[in-house]
Amino acid sequence: MAAGGGNGGKSDDFQPFPVKDQLPGVDFCVCTSPSWPESILHGFQHYLVMLGTTVIVSSTIVPLMGGGNLKQTEKAEVINTLLFVSGLNTLLQTFFGTRLPVVIGGSYVFIIPTVSIALSSRYSFLTDPNERFKESMRDVQGALIVASFFTMTIGFFGFWRVFARFFSPLAAVPLVILTGLGLYSHGFPQLARCIEVGLPALIAVIFFSQYIPHLIKSNGAIFDRFAILFSIVVIWVYAEILTAAGAYDNSVSKTQFSCRTDRSGLTSAASWIRVPYPLQWGRPSFHAGDAVSVIAASFVAIIESTGTFIAASRYASATPIPPSVHSRGVGWLGVAILLNGLFGTGTGSTASVENAGLLGLTRVGSRRVVQISALFMLFLSVFGKFGAILASIPLPIVAALYCVLFAYVASAGLGLLQFCNLNSFRTKFILGFSLFIGLSISQYFNEYLLVSGHGPVHTQSTWFNNVMQTIFSSPATVATMVAFFLDCTHSYWHDSVRRDNGSHWWEKFRSFNADTRTENFYSLPANLNRFFPSF
Repeated sequence: MAAGGGNGGKSDDFQPFPVKDQLPGVDFCVCTSPSWPESILHGFQHYLVMLGTTVIVSSTIVPLMGGGNLKQTEKAEVINTLLFVSGLNTLLQTFFGTRLPVVIGGSYVFIIPTVSIALSSRYSFLTDPNERFKESMRDVQGALIVASFFTMTIGFFGFWRVFARFFSPLAAVPLVILTGLGLYSHGFPQLARCIEVGLPALIAVIFFSQYIPHLIKSNGAIFDRFAILFSIVVIWVYAEILTAAGAYDNSVSKTQFSCRTDRSGLTSAASWIRVPYPLQWGRPSFHAGDAVSVIAASFVAIIESTGTFIAASRYASATPIPPSVHSRGVGWLGVAILLNGLFGTGTGSTASVENAGLLGLTRVGSRRVVQISALFMLFLSVFGKFGAILASIPLPIVAALYCVLFAYVASAGLGLLQFCNLNSFRTKFILGFSLFIGLSISQYFNEYLLVSGHGPVHTQSTWFNNVMQTIFSSPATVATMVAFFLDCTHSYWHDSVRRDNGSHWWEKFRSFNADTRTENFYSLPANLNRFFPSF
C-alpha cells in the first residue's frame, strides 16, 4: 500500500461532510424575511454595526483637514453626510447591484490618499481652519469622482467579469479570510484602549450569542439574533454609570476620550434637521496625482468588496455568485464612490465587512432587513441629533463587536476550503504562502509607516508613494493577487488542477442561466434583466 494511503483502520461508517454550495442552517436567506417587527429590529441592529466605521473614518480625516475643532460642527456634518450616502448606496446595491444583503459604507482604504491630500503643502497659505477644511474636501471630492469612473468602467464594461471567470474557490479562500482577519488592528487593540468597558462588551456579545441560546431554550431565537443590541445596551449603561460616578475624572485625556460617554461632542454639534446635498462644500477640484492615488484605493475597495460579497452570499444561503453579478456589483460600487465625491463624504465606499459578519451571527441573510437598515441611515442622518446620540457609543464597545463580526467573515473563507483538495501539495502551498505573504507584506508596510512617518516606497512622487502604500498595506489585496497568480500559472496544464482548486464545483455558476437558483437570488427587480442581461 502506498504511503499515506488507506483509511488508517477507521470504519467506513464515518462519512465525510458533504460539500454544500448553499450554506445550511441559515434561518432566513436572501429572498425570505422575518416578520416586519423583527425585520425592523434587525435593520436597526445593522445600522448600529455600520456606525462604528462611519464615526472612526470621519473622526480620523476631518481634524486633519482643518475641521472638527471646538464645536466639531464639520465632523458631525461629515458623519451625517456619510450616513446619508451610505443609505443611498446600500439601497442601490441591494436593488440593482449584486442583490445581496450587503451594506455599502465608508472605507478605511481611502484614508491614506485622503490624509495625504489633507496634509498637502498646497494649503499652507490658508490660516482659517474652516476654509482649509473646505478646500481639502473639494480636492478629495474631485479625486473620488475621477476614481468612480475607473470603478464603473471595471464593473459595467465587464472587466471584473473576466477576472471572476478565472477565480476559483482556492483563490477565494485567502481573499475572504483576510478580508476579515486583515482588520485585526481595529479589534482588540482598540478595545484595549478602555479595557474595563471593551472586555465586558466582548464577553457580553459571546455570552448572549453563543451561550444563552443553549441555556434558555426558546422558539424565538431572541438572544442569538439580537445579541448585538443586548450587548450595546447593557455595556453602554454600564459605561454611563462609570462616567457618572467619576471613575475617569482624574484620568489622562486619552483614557477619558476612549472611556467616557460624554466626550464625543457629536450630540451638541449635530443639527436637529439637515439634509445633505451634492456639492455642499463647493465645486470639486481636480488634481491628477490625487486622482491616481484614489484610483488605487478604489482598486483595493473592489477586491475587498468582492471578498465581502462572497462572505455575504454564504451567510445569506445563496449559490456562488456568477461572474456577471460580481461585475454588476462592482459597477454599482463605482456609482457609490461617485455619490461620495458629489456629496463630499471625505472617503470612498466599500462593502461593509462587519455587516456581512452580522449575517453569520444572526443567521438572518434577508435582503429586506439590510434595505430597512438603509432607511435608518437616511432617516437618522437627516435628523442629526438622534443619530448623534447613537454615534456616541464608546468606540471600545464597537471594537468588541468587531472582534466577533470580523471573525465570522474570516470563517466564511475557511468554509470555502470544502471545495478544495486539501491533500494536494499545490493547494497547501498556494493557501499557506498567499495567507502568510498577505499578512507579512501588509504588516511591513504598516509598521514602516508608523515608525518612519512614510512608507517604504519613498520617492519624489507623492502619488506613486500613496499608490504603493495603499495597495500593499491591504492584506486581502496582496494575498488575492498572489493566490490568483499562482493558481493561474502553477501547474495549470495538469488535469488535476481544476479538481484540486475547486473550479469544477463552481463551473455551473459561471453562467447566469446555468442553474435555476441563480435567477431566484440575483435577478434584477421589475424584470429589468431584459434591459441589463447577465452573461
